[in-house]
Amino acid sequence: MPEEALRGKIALVTGAASGLGRAVATALARADAIVVAADIDEDGGRAVAEELGVDFVRLDVADLDDNKSAVEFVVQRHGGLDIAHLNAGIASPFGLGDDFDLEGYRRAMGINLDGVVFGFHAARPAMLARGGGSVVATASLAGLTAMPPQPVYGINKHAVVGLVRALGPAHAHEGVRVNGICPGFADSKIIDPIREGLRAGGVPVIPAPVVADATLRLIADPEAAGELLVIQAGVDPYYFKFRGLPGAR
Repeated sequence: MPEEALRGKIALVTGAASGLGRAVATALARADAIVVAADIDEDGGRAVAEELGVDFVRLDVADLDDNKSAVEFVVQRHGGLDIAHLNAGIASPFGLGDDFDLEGYRRAMGINLDGVVFGFHAARPAMLARGGGSVVATASLAGLTAMPPQPVYGINKHAVVGLVRALGPAHAHEGVRVNGICPGFADSKIIDPIREGLRAGGVPVIPAPVVADATLRLIADPEAAGELLVIQAGVDPYYFKFRGLPGAR
């Protein structure tokens, strides 16, 4: 069971003030892991931390030094780092045409992509000092298929998928397992702009605790490296099977 494998493990969860991050932090705490909740939203993050009886650290995931400081806080406070759930993310509800928003683009890429790059870079040394660890990034189904309404969101989530696939086998030999989750429409702030449309269209929204349970199983899977776990409503979570490189016609 994941709970047995996670008991006493030291975990950092980004984007923990709400949504999937809050659900994963809650599930880890219930599994008797030592949790540090991180978020740029200090009020929300501190409220979650107080509710769970865990520590909080303010973290702007788009800032490399902030990521390093957050990991340093965890190590100094608890003696190490075993788990990093790099979950912080925002929606990108604009395209590359007349609605292109340069500031919004840079913010979305900074949080959704740099947050994973910087988070891994900061967490790896602390995990190596413990003999290894588990990194799980939050990607999306938008990273596995086309996302015409939100191409910028698709860009950064495809990048996260590619990053996980590259980092997984590259670092498995040193005991640092890197994987990702690809939820469909899950209950978080990201779907707020389209929530009513989903409800009107009869599209099911995945409860955040369902995503959290699947994430914990992935974190605890000793064989998983470079895997993308697909989480959809009404379907058991499964590792996505990528096709090989296309050959010549």
